[in-house]
Amino acid sequence: MRRMMVVSVVLAVGWLVAAVVWAGSPHFVECRATTSGNVLSVDGKEAGLGSETQVHIEVTAIAECINRGNHNPSASNKTTVAAEGDFPVQNGKALFSFDIEAQFQPSCSPPMTVEFSAIVVCDTEHNVCCSL
Repeated sequence: MRRMMVVSVVLAVGWLVAAVVWAGSPHFVECRATTSGNVLSVDGKEAGLGSETQVHIEVTAIAECINRGNHNPSASNKTTVAAEGDFPVQNGKALFSFDIEAQFQPSCSPPMTVEFSAIVVCDTEHNVCCSL
């Protein structure tokens, strides 16, 4: 009887541990952004995904065309940029990368420059985000 109880407890603990590993605890390990002209590059790594097969990542940001006086010359020279995609999960981790081009009418050409702000990266399936 005692042996049966010990086996039951061991199996119950094993099942609980497996459930926690299966569920994971999604979080961003790395989340970074760089710019080159009017292109915003965002990449990173999400971990704690357990046995998920893929994640859906969405990126949003505000792009502004700034003149030499560090001012946004007109309301039309401000735009929201976005991208989204599905990325595979391997060993509970997913790597993601986006290149997002901001387009303006009229164009934002030198000496004006493009500045990005309010950059947000989200895993919409697990409701975790990082802000840059």
